[in-house]
Amino acid sequence: QVQVVESGGGLVQSGGSLRLSCAASGSIATIYTMGWYRQSPGKQRELVASITEGGRTNYAGFVKGRFTISRDNAKNTVYLQMNALKPEDTAAYYCNADIMIIDHATTKVRRSDYWGQGTQVTVSS
Repeated sequence: QVQVVESGGGLVQSGGSLRLSCAASGSIATIYTMGWYRQSPGKQRELVASITEGGRTNYAGFVKGRFTISRDNAKNTVYLQMNALKPEDTAAYYCNADIMIIDHATTKVRRSDYWGQGTQVTVSS
């Protein structure tokens, strides 16, 4: 009933920039916090940045001053602008959204966490 789809990953040189996008679609009543996570091979998935419905942001220490998270509530979309990329930023980046959905079969709403399929970011030195 809900899809979360990321785009915008790719290969970039150290010091370069990329912009990730993540759009949620389906039977959505409300999207609460949206966030970006990343995972490198052999490592646990970690929070990169998050943004509440009202626009309050939170960043991991390793990206402060380099990455900016934003969202367009009208489009159910969250963005991650990544500047001054480093080789250690190489990872699969995942979008997460806390969504209240409408179950048309029961006419009830329920709140769940949704993940995208991930988009690869590779930073070469």
